[in-house]
Amino acid sequence: MLKGIPGLGALGDMAGMMKKAQEMQTRMAEMQEQLANTVVMGESGAGLVKARVTAKGEVTGLDIDPSILVASEKEVVEDLILAAIKDAQVKGQQRMSDEMRKMTESLGLPADMKLPF
Repeated sequence: MLKGIPGLGALGDMAGMMKKAQEMQTRMAEMQEQLANTVVMGESGAGLVKARVTAKGEVTGLDIDPSILVASEKEVVEDLILAAIKDAQVKGQQRMSDEMRKMTESLGLPADMKLPF
């Protein structure tokens, strides 16, 4: 027998599912906005280069220690910049994954469920 509102059969379950879907959509939009404003730091070269990146992966700033700005070390500096950015992006992705897991669990969904982003 299908559960739901008496007399409506499966329609009661459908209404509940629609409500859950709308709630999830609202929460995802809020989370997306929050992640766009969440900044994580990545670094390389023992902190000589630091990158600021939003949890969505957008690079918002760099901090480079002037002591490494030597013309003969150009390639090393470039590598350190890329490493700092990648470090920050990995941290941002982890933050996003953590927030998605929290949201799916709070909605009663499996924690490892892949949502559309």
